[in-house]
Amino acid sequence: MIIQTLNVRIPKETVLWLDSLINRGIYKSRSEAIRDYVRKYIEKEGKTNE
Repeated sequence: MIIQTLNVRIPKETVLWLDSLINRGIYKSRSEAIRDYVRKYIEKEGKTNE
């Protein structure tokens, strides 16, 4: 799998929520949290493109 870097703009409230997940030890980084949520969304929607 090739990993690409994306720059995105996210509302401050969402960033604070992501940081709270990291502070609680649920994720190690914002990137990890976002990747997991995107992966779960794709699985839920059944739109994987492999």
